Amino acid sequence: MERLDRFMARAVAAYYGRGAEPFGRAGDFTTAPEISQAFGEVLGAWCAVLWERMGRPDPVILAECGPGRGTLMADALRALAQAAPAFRAAARVHLVEQSQSLRAAQARLLGAAVTAWHDDVATLPPGPMLLLGNEFLDALPIRQFIRRAGIWQERWVADGAFAERPALDAPDLPADAPDGAVKEVSEPAFAFMRALSARLAAQGGAALLVDYGAAVPAFGDTLQAVRAHRTGLDPLAEPGTRDLTAHVDFPALAEAARGAGANAFGPIPQGLLLQRLGLMTRAAMLAQARPRMAGEILSGAERLVTSEGMGRLFKALALCDARLGPPPGFEEP
Repeated sequence: MERLDRFMARAVAAYYGRGAEPFGRAGDFTTAPEISQAFGEVLGAWCAVLWERMGRPDPVILAECGPGRGTLMADALRALAQAAPAFRAAARVHLVEQSQSLRAAQARLLGAAVTAWHDDVATLPPGPMLLLGNEFLDALPIRQFIRRAGIWQERWVADGAFAERPALDAPDLPADAPDGAVKEVSEPAFAFMRALSARLAAQGGAALLVDYGAAVPAFGDTLQAVRAHRTGLDPLAEPGTRDLTAHVDFPALAEAARGAGANAFGPIPQGLLLQRLGLMTRAAMLAQARPRMAGEILSGAERLVTSEGMGRLFKALALCDARLGPPPGFEEP
């Protein structure tokens, strides 16, 4: 018998360590940077604006957590070289990635642009930093608790099925939850958020985290397995052969960030943020420059911003040191 978060950690490590390509149509899922190059470009521009507000520190760390095969960073750097060359020259690119196969893919795409790779955000060098994370938090392991007869039980995994045991070392859980309610807690996500926020508060900078989850506290079992773009699979079956994720508890993480000393803004819908950052305008420019691909370019951009696509389910949360104020896209109207 194994606690769910430990099972998930093993399964996710095996999945990303197997060497297979998980992204794109031939893989298991498609992320925003693979759908539209404008996504990475506008996030790079977001960093450039904040760099100016920070007083143009040189050097400045430009970090990404969970960079996939490096597509987002490649798009950001290409756009920055043209639109914000001073920031591009000052930026030192650091990638937080544990998978050796993905590190190799990132090296092939980004080459000498990468200063260093890291297993954990804690080993990033000191100094002012701008950090991006797209679909990073959802892959961090979760614990699941379920309310039974007024008592919280914890879900474990035994022989490919869930088993329940008394929640002896559970975090603070709502005492008024109804029977059958499921509460998910990602302790690695909280640890990440606290460490990142404390660092930003002390050394300066900002972070933008984009993922799927609720904008208000919620109950529910959101653990899911994806393979070959199919969802609804048994998350406990064939561990290491399918991607395991869970919805991000944005309100709780924002509260943790504030408790660690950072200002937190959001969460707001991804679609709203991207529209405010000019993604559709950028997509229209790309479509005009490549008329044969115009339909694909515009449909990809619309998929990122519309409620029917990824625009509502995905949320954006920004963290900043106290000197920066609301970052681009998060200003009150």
